[in-house]
Amino acid sequence: MFSKQEAQRLKTEFWTAFGKAFPRKWLLYDTKIKDFSFKFSADNKKAEVSVDIEMKDELFRNAYFEKFQSLEDLLKDEIGEFFMDEFYTLENGKIISRIWVEKHGISIFNKQTWPDTFEFFVEKMNAFEMFYYEYEDFIKSV
Repeated sequence: MFSKQEAQRLKTEFWTAFGKAFPRKWLLYDTKIKDFSFKFSADNKKAEVSVDIEMKDELFRNAYFEKFQSLEDLLKDEIGEFFMDEFYTLENGKIISRIWVEKHGISIFNKQTWPDTFEFFVEKMNAFEMFYYEYEDFIKSV
């Protein structure tokens, strides 16, 4: 096990290495939709790339989520298998809607798995972004 300081250092090193290995500007929070963003995450068991719909107003959150549901088959063609949860609970208890892909068998604390994680991030985030750009007008028309 790692101390808190060692774990934090490795996390920082992981994200810095990813940024250096793939120095590009990702869409992430620049969707022009408030509380609608693309995210990377990784821990000691898996990596995820997600679309997080975090509006406090459940009607708006649901409307955006339903847009993705209506495009589900097209999204699957673009990114492969994925998960959707209209009422996803974050660790802090906040309810959001999330669409995501995950890769198991990696660890942010195991440098040998970093290249696989980075490739997964690039492949899946690029696919999510291309999908969003293709259907941006439809998704935004809530």
